[in-house]
Amino acid sequence: MMIRFLSLLGNINRVVMLFVLMGALLPSMRVKAQTPEAEKLFQECKACHNINEPKLIGPSLAGITQRRTTEWLVKFINNSQAMIQAGDPIAVKLFEENNRIPMPSHNFTEAQILDILKYIENGGKVAAEYAVAADTAANAKQAMLDQMAKTQAEREARLSDLERDANRNFRTTFIITLLILIIVLVDLFGTKIIKARFVHSVLIIVSLFIMGEIAYKEASMLGRQQYYQPDQPVWFSHKVHASQNQIDCKYCHSTAEQSKSAGIPGTHVCMNCHNVVKSGKLTGTTEIAKVLDSWQTGKPIEWIKVHNLPDHVFFSHAQHVNAGKIDCIECHGDLKTMDVVMQVKDLSMGWCLDCHRKTEVQFASNSFYNTYEKLHEQMKSGAIKKVTEDMVGGDNCMKCHY
Repeated sequence: MMIRFLSLLGNINRVVMLFVLMGALLPSMRVKAQTPEAEKLFQECKACHNINEPKLIGPSLAGITQRRTTEWLVKFINNSQAMIQAGDPIAVKLFEENNRIPMPSHNFTEAQILDILKYIENGGKVAAEYAVAADTAANAKQAMLDQMAKTQAEREARLSDLERDANRNFRTTFIITLLILIIVLVDLFGTKIIKARFVHSVLIIVSLFIMGEIAYKEASMLGRQQYYQPDQPVWFSHKVHASQNQIDCKYCHSTAEQSKSAGIPGTHVCMNCHNVVKSGKLTGTTEIAKVLDSWQTGKPIEWIKVHNLPDHVFFSHAQHVNAGKIDCIECHGDLKTMDVVMQVKDLSMGWCLDCHRKTEVQFASNSFYNTYEKLHEQMKSGAIKKVTEDMVGGDNCMKCHY
């Protein structure tokens, strides 16, 4: 008998321990309160309820868990109309007090409703642990985007360098191919060192093809200088000035909004900063000394213009920067990433016309376009949704070629 009693007592102890263990595990099995999911779910409530004042369609929800039991709230949120029809006095009173506007039923689980209620108790904020996690995720995402942008910029810079170097090698390639062609012709009709005629034929055809390809490319690029990157008399970095020091483009190119030309800043503009800044992190004192020498001697720095157009082309910075509100990057590329300025766009007529056809002008809010009365009428009537540059003369030959 004693043995049976002790065995029964052992079983009871094991059952008690099991219940204790389950009690310890249950809190961790519940949905964590104030989760980001609760914030998303509350968007359905937000159309009719504020947590705090003012009242919207339904009453404000602050303190709702103190005024009502959790069991009642779960039933009411899921199906308020069923409770009203069943004659629940609190539900009926709420219905009457809020202009008899029915609250839609929600297909929430009990765990989701409890999570929403915790979110309301916390004043409409997720728990701190989730907020920190969200900030960490946002920072990680931003770091990834920054890295992708940096990688893309480096890739574009490498491609530009390759294209620029290839363009520089065209002349050398043309000269070498021409020399080969001359040697082959001399041998074919004179020295006749090479006995096989097909060798002459192949070399002549290949040489003519290469020279023709180069001639076509150079002819199509006549008046253009894409990837032009001359060495300047002073090593000046837009990356240092415009990006790191955040100097606005129009601080140095001050006539861009009022003049045909954006202007090259005089030494006096440089001296606004370099009267104090005498040494650079990348170039030391050597390059800034050239600026100081220019200021002291009065001899201007002979900067080399990078972006040039043919003489028969008219282009106004004021019309694009001031009236058109075009950002510098659209034509000049991202100068903030350039240590040495390069012309990255080809600035061809086709490139300009394509831009004019797709660029929407700030028509309604820009007084420059007040004289285009017919287009304003079409905008008001809904006949057109937007105005692009070609609609206000951007495809007219005389606009750019007088």
